[in-house]
Formats: sequence, C-alpha cells, structure tokens
Amino acid sequence: MQTPALTDLDSKYLVHPVSNFRDHQEKGVKILTSGNGAWLTAADGNTYLDAFAGLWCVNIGYGQQRVVDAAITQMTTLPYATGYFGFGSEPAIVLAEKLVSMTPSSLQHVYFSLGGSDAVDAAIRYITHYFNAIGKPTKKHIISLQRGYHGSSSTGAGITGLPAFHANFDVPTPQQHKISCPYLYRSEFATGEELIAASVKELEDKVAEIGADNVAAFFCEPVVGSGGVIVPPKGWLKAIADTCKRLGILFLVDEVITGFGRTGKMFACEHEGVEPDLMTIAKGLTSGYAPMGAVLMSDEIFNGIADGPNKAAVVGHGQTYSAHPVSAAVALEVIKIYEESMLAHAQTVAPYFEARLQACLAHPLVGDARSIGLLGAIELVADKATKRQFDPALKLNETIADIAWKHKLIFRAFGDNILGFAPALCFTESDFDALFERLQLTLDEVLELDIVKQEMKG
Repeated sequence: MQTPALTDLDSKYLVHPVSNFRDHQEKGVKILTSGNGAWLTAADGNTYLDAFAGLWCVNIGYGQQRVVDAAITQMTTLPYATGYFGFGSEPAIVLAEKLVSMTPSSLQHVYFSLGGSDAVDAAIRYITHYFNAIGKPTKKHIISLQRGYHGSSSTGAGITGLPAFHANFDVPTPQQHKISCPYLYRSEFATGEELIAASVKELEDKVAEIGADNVAAFFCEPVVGSGGVIVPPKGWLKAIADTCKRLGILFLVDEVITGFGRTGKMFACEHEGVEPDLMTIAKGLTSGYAPMGAVLMSDEIFNGIADGPNKAAVVGHGQTYSAHPVSAAVALEVIKIYEESMLAHAQTVAPYFEARLQACLAHPLVGDARSIGLLGAIELVADKATKRQFDPALKLNETIADIAWKHKLIFRAFGDNILGFAPALCFTESDFDALFERLQLTLDEVLELDIVKQEMKG
C-alpha cells in the first residue's frame, strides 16, 4: 500500500522530470507497483489500463519473463563491459549488426547511448565533428520543426520546438531554427499536397536565409510525438528528405517514439522508403526494460569523421554506459519478440484502434482524431466549427488526466487538450474496448464540468 511516509519521501527528495516542482509536492506521487501486459497496478490497490505504454516505450507490454531472463543471464555472466580502450561485449556487437540490418540501408554504423535525449546529443556532436573534419566548419546551423521533440539535453532542448523546454534554459541558440509543423488540422491548407508544398518551400526559404554553406542538418520526427501526435500528410517525409538532399544538408530522422513497430512498420521511415543520413532510436529498442538508445549514421558521415583532412586523433565523445551489455541483451530479446509475432499482431489490431479512435469524433468535445499504427490522438475543442481551443489558463489537461485516473485509465493529456495514445503492441481488441469505454466515461464527465460548459458557450 502507498504509505504517507513514502509519499513524503518522494515529495522531499525525488525530482520528477518535466514537472512543476511545487504542484507535484502538493498533489503527491502516484506509486506504481507492478505490471502485466497492458495493465498496471498502483499502490492504491487498483489496476489501471496503460494506454501510453509507460512513456511511449513499453511496446511489448509488462511482464515479459523471457526479457527478464535475458537480463539475468547477462548480469550473471558479464554485468558490465566498457567500450573504451578497445574493449567490447558480444551482446552490443551483435545488436549493432542487427540494427544495421533492420534499419534503412543508408545507415551503417551505430553509437549506443542511454536513451533518446543523449542519442540526439551524440548526433549533434558527430554532425559538428563531421563538418569540421571534412573542412566545412561554417555548417553549424540546425533546422527542426515547431512542436517537434528531440530531447532535453543542454543542446537538444533547443532543437526541440516546445516552449516548456526552453523557458529559463537559454535555448534555442542562434544556430537553432524552426519551420512550421506539418499540422494539417490547424493549417490554412485544404489538402495534404498543399501543406507538403508549403513545407518544402519554407525549408528552402529557411536554408536560403541562413545560407546553404551554414546549414548542417534538418531534424524531424516522422510523427510529431510530444507536440501532440501530429501525423503529417502522406508523402511529407519523403518530400522533406529529398529537399535536404537537393540542398546539401544532412537529414536526421528521430525515431525514438516511432521506431520498433509503433506506426505499423518496424520504423516509420519504411512507410515512404526514406533513407536518412542519421537516425536516433530509444524507447522501443528495449521496450523500457532497460535504459538504452542509439544514433545510427551513414558511411559518408563515419568515413568523413575517420578520414577527413582535419580528422582528430581521438573522437572525444563517449559515455561510461554506452553499449552496456545488459541493455544490449535485453534489446536483442525484445527485437526477437517483435519479429516473431508482436509486430504482426500490432498490424492486425491497428485498424480496430483506428476505427474506435475515429468514432470519438461523434463526441461533442472531439474536433479531430488522427493515428498511424498504434500511435494516435484526439483533439478536444470548445467549438468544432471554428476549432476554437479551450483557454490554457484553465489547465483543463490536468483535470482530464485526474478524471481518467479515477476511471482507471492512463494516457497523455497534453497542455492544449490533445489526448495522446500509444498502446502497447500486445493490446487485444478487448483491451481496446476497455480503453474506449473508459475514455467515453472520462469525456462525458469532462463535458459536464461548469468551466467546460462556459467555454463551449463562447
């Protein structure tokens, strides 16, 4: 059971990520105690349906004993091996080869990180090193998307396009730039084709403004995750990739959220045959069972760093836990689960998820529903005709999350009242039925709130 003493210890000592420190201390922690499949048990004794896979990551679901066994075996055999000084371990080497074999053919080399944020940070460092090494030191500027998310490292947070990650952190820097998010629902465009053309033009104009000799790379997620699960029109990713190639800038695809079956393919790049110069991955790599991320790079980048005219004696980037053998063993077992059955199962149930999500459009609060694979969202509005949003000052998202918790449902309630869903790939149709029954109860209760009724009257 959750004890007042444990809650008090959390409040006093544990700093929670992306939180209002004082609000968290006032509300107190929700302590989770166990998980099985798509379900979590909390210290209050209740069982909750996790429709967000932890933090977009527990793709295989909780309680996969074979993954636990793989970790135990590796910890018993060799719990740690450094990658420094020429050392290595079998799990990490095999995993690197496996990732190269299953990602786009343009990616031939792997550096392992501890998660997504430091994978992005490593990518930035390697990009900087690459252009310095090949004699193009002015190529330092990076372009990304408004609403995009690329972690919260000291540099990556500036490439992220969410204001909460900028406030009081002195980012973005003058070398970090944004173009518009491909957000069709809230755009001025009638069709996806029009939006794609506008995105390409905006990227071309931004590169021209900065100077092609100064732009190093363009970063994007195939589906904008933390910015509201925004699914670009089909063809957008390929058009942007082709534009980067034509303009002579590197193209980095951040698949930290979208990788490992989340969108119905092993990687979202596969939907449009995109061949990026770099890719960042994490989350589904180990299904959250152990910390690990990676940045994959092309031969061109690797060889430029290794053999360029301004190459350094040592490439001074590394981490103590890079290529950790236990995390690598976990990842290898998780990938086996995807390939044996889990990806195929996710592809089978995705149409049911999409249909149930689209049916939410009948609710008075829901202005938009969007998804790809098992990644989706509904967007709540005060007026469907005008797409008018609720006043942010109401902090309605926090109320929605509390009401959902009362109905024993977990999802992501974003600040602009977009509700994000990333169900584990093991979800069954009965799990989805439970999800949408509880979601209906949540939306109906929100609709009856006085503050919501007043806002909807305009």
